[in-house]
Amino acid sequence: MSITVASTSIALSVTKVTTSPSNSTTAAPGFWPSLLDKIPLPRWAIYAIIALILLVILICVLCCCVKCCCKGKKKKKKKPDQKINLKGLNGSTTTALVQPETEDAEYGSVDERRGKLLYSLEYNTARSEMTVGIKEAAELKAMDHGGTSDPYVKVYILPYKSKTFETKVFRKTLNPVFNEHFKYQMSQKELSESTLVMQVYDFNRFSKHDVIGELRLELSAVDWNHVIEEWKDLSMPSKNEQEHLGEICFSLRYVPTASKLTVVILEAKNLKKMDHGGSSDPYVKVQLILDKKKWKKKKTTVKKQTLNPYFNESFTFEVSFEQIQKVQLVISVWDHDKMSRNDAIGKIFLGCDATGNQLRHWADMLSNPRRPVAQWHTLLSADQVDSTLALKHTLKIPFTNKTF
Repeated sequence: MSITVASTSIALSVTKVTTSPSNSTTAAPGFWPSLLDKIPLPRWAIYAIIALILLVILICVLCCCVKCCCKGKKKKKKKPDQKINLKGLNGSTTTALVQPETEDAEYGSVDERRGKLLYSLEYNTARSEMTVGIKEAAELKAMDHGGTSDPYVKVYILPYKSKTFETKVFRKTLNPVFNEHFKYQMSQKELSESTLVMQVYDFNRFSKHDVIGELRLELSAVDWNHVIEEWKDLSMPSKNEQEHLGEICFSLRYVPTASKLTVVILEAKNLKKMDHGGSSDPYVKVQLILDKKKWKKKKTTVKKQTLNPYFNESFTFEVSFEQIQKVQLVISVWDHDKMSRNDAIGKIFLGCDATGNQLRHWADMLSNPRRPVAQWHTLLSADQVDSTLALKHTLKIPFTNKTF
């Protein structure tokens, strides 16, 4: 009897052992179906979402692999390019490129290509007249960020510099064709003592104009027996240039229907020092010249002890449409002195008889009626402007308004 009970208990224990593994193996497969049953979505939608997630992960992995491969290729390409460029450079140029802040870089800038200018010269002995022709320029140095320039040419004669001419401005080009001629009345003696200067500038409406390059010709060395026409490379501008008088910014506005000319003197900067303390007391005169006679004038307030005055003062003149085509606007900056005569710092004049930037500003005003047009201008010497205008001086008689 005891043997039977024992065998029975052994059989039960074996049954428990054999059944326990079967229960553990069937629990795992039932986990995912039970989990999917808990999600309130159709079975196909769940599978679609899982496939989409796997696809996004796969795409991200592929993008990372492609990006790493591209970086490796770029690094491999850069190395041979650098080697080729360095082999093609000589020692002095390499120094100027690698160390632009060293003293050698200044010499490198002198040799920099600035372009070339085609000009002509002719002298008429009977009339004592020299004609300077500015034909064209080519391969000019790019001064603007877009890889172009807005070139024009300024022509004057040293040491007299009584007349300065400027060509028209050509927009966004490195190969402008000017075809302009300028005449100077000069005796043969003056010719032998003079230097002709032709400077190519890059025009900037709201900042100082940059010099691209220049040509200087000693007229005493020129063969005047025939007309000269030749190309010459532009050189670096001379450091021994005329003193800088300053710059002035103002806006012009003309309304033809109301016959109103409005001049707004905005500001000036980098004015010449006129006082002993290294400063000035500047103010601006605005004059209208008609038929070579002073017609109307107004002036700003005086700004004390500054070389960069801010005015923002507006002046309005009545000028008919017929007069606006003949009138000349003279803008002059003066240094105020209480104890002595006021000194002229610099002048410019605008009108249909002006040249260069002054003529362009005037033309922009006329072509844009009722709209103010602002621009910066470089001041010229008072003697230079006065000699160009050749004003008719009038003698005023006391207690009368008559002039002679």
